[in-house]
Amino acid sequence: MVASRSRNSLVVPRSAQALEQLKFEVAQELGIQIPADGYYGQMLTRETGSIGGQITRRLVQMAEQQLVGRSGY
Repeated sequence: MVASRSRNSLVVPRSAQALEQLKFEVAQELGIQIPADGYYGQMLTRETGSIGGQITRRLVQMAEQQLVGRSGY
């Protein structure tokens, strides 16, 4: 039997706090209010998708900058 893994598990668990902070920063920049109780069921899919998309863009940008820094280009 194969063990089930969550698709949302972090490769680097210590990054959870930084990702949470990034989520709040992005939401604020987009003018979207994150529910204080943590329940996202009342949010529009467009809103949560916008937050996730912007987070992904930033993480890719960070990785690209890191790669360029390593390669010396």
